[in-house]
Amino acid sequence: MKVTERVLPDVTGLTVGILGGTGDQGRGLARRFALAGHEVLIGSRSAERAAEAAASLELGEGAAEVTGADNATVAARADVVIVAVPWDGHRATLEALREPLAGKIVIDCVNPLGFDKHGAYALPVEEGSAAEQAAAVLPGSRVVAAFHHVSAVILLDPEIDAVELDVLVLGDDREATDTVQALAGRIPGMRGVYGGRLRNAHQVEALTANLISINRRYKAHAGFRVTDV
Repeated sequence: MKVTERVLPDVTGLTVGILGGTGDQGRGLARRFALAGHEVLIGSRSAERAAEAAASLELGEGAAEVTGADNATVAARADVVIVAVPWDGHRATLEALREPLAGKIVIDCVNPLGFDKHGAYALPVEEGSAAEQAAAVLPGSRVVAAFHHVSAVILLDPEIDAVELDVLVLGDDREATDTVQALAGRIPGMRGVYGGRLRNAHQVEALTANLISINRRYKAHAGFRVTDV
């Protein structure tokens, strides 16, 4: 163990909620956390769509339960909540859930991106980043940025047992970032690496555009590894 390495908390038993969990990214994270033994709640504006998304997941023997509900129910019931909604609905979704999300760790994995004939590019955000917008909208929550660079294709692939990559975790609440690092580490092959304060989340979100370009050029589903830590 390196002398700088922190002992991360035991997150066994935490219920994970995923807002916007009907998309590929949300469903993929739901699947992996359920396989890691966490009860997962998939959220959507439509409880019916959320239930359908939960039922569609391929879960192996021994996986925890995945259920669907409307976003407000998920926000109220989950211990930790992941925000995986489309960027254009980001602010409105969180504004509507300010009360049930108060006091909770909210993990924002939204990437504000645009697309044109040249590919993906980062969009400007008034607050600096999607994560900083979440922190501004949810002053009573503990906002952490993480899970931006995880391929939904890999997360959903039943043939892939280990997701071999590092997740950059950013936030201003060290206890909250430790918890999110520990959650990332519950997924086989994955590691959470502290990446700095929330003010630096824009670089991590924008880097997704570069990763999309890499994956398109090399026909891959690549992620990132941080060396020497």
